[in-house]
Amino acid sequence: MRKKRYTVACLSGDGIGPEVMAEASRALADVSRMHGFAIDEQHVAFGGDAVRRFGHALPASTRAACRRADAVLVATTTEPALEGVKAELDLTWRMTRVRLNGTRLTVVSPLADDSEELAVEEAFALACNRQARVTSVGAGKAWRALVDRAAETAPGVIVEHVSFESVVRTLFRKPAAFDVIVSEQVFAEALSHTAAYAHGSTRMVASGRLSVRGAGIFGPTHGSALEIAGQGVANPSGMLLAAALMLEGLGERSAARTLENAVAETLGNVHTPDLVSAGVGATTREFMNVLLAALPGARTDTEFAGVAA
Repeated sequence: MRKKRYTVACLSGDGIGPEVMAEASRALADVSRMHGFAIDEQHVAFGGDAVRRFGHALPASTRAACRRADAVLVATTTEPALEGVKAELDLTWRMTRVRLNGTRLTVVSPLADDSEELAVEEAFALACNRQARVTSVGAGKAWRALVDRAAETAPGVIVEHVSFESVVRTLFRKPAAFDVIVSEQVFAEALSHTAAYAHGSTRMVASGRLSVRGAGIFGPTHGSALEIAGQGVANPSGMLLAAALMLEGLGERSAARTLENAVAETLGNVHTPDLVSAGVGATTREFMNVLLAALPGARTDTEFAGVAA
């Protein structure tokens, strides 16, 4: 049986982008071998790197690579040129994944009014593979009815309709109270931001903008961190969480879980300089070496067929 193959357009950009993208490539190579599929990476010019090489932040060759790819993985989602990539793809819904002190929650929302039903369906699909809990945040009766209809098709999922204000308060006090939050578009940005930054403790945040057909865009929420670029001390956890989210978007849920579990475990044991209050922190490469060694033990599925030796 032939392996599944996925083409991924990799947009590293400037600053720490090339460093963290290189580590994501290492992780994706290992986890894809473990789970019996292949990833063909296309590293294309983007942002400041593209300006220096081609005189434009988003050259035609990069646009074409993104259109052809099964997914787009970007290292710096704050790069303005990313808006040009988004404009060329049929992106319909968004999910933000937050890992915080052992808590894992996902915020799902539509990117347009006509994609609300799709976003709700995807939220329930995610919940069925997690803790079977959906928290609905919406202001109108139409939204509530939409969520209730979806709940009828997923009888094992517990659904709670909660006001925006109540969810925000609970995110500050007890984020572990949530598994999957599905929200109307108007509340999504505030909920994602609160979930990610309500606590000052160690966290990982990544987001994905997805499509019914064609490529989705996945990346960490941090910027290019030019002040530490080239020093080999950037923490790659956000980039790795984005890679796991991409695998989930491609339908490789077991591989995504393996990578995400390994990132969480490593982040709890190995501290790069941004997480060290005193003393010397681990380098980016040291962090990654520990993570790659942790991948086999982070695997929780039982799929053995097609796994590469």
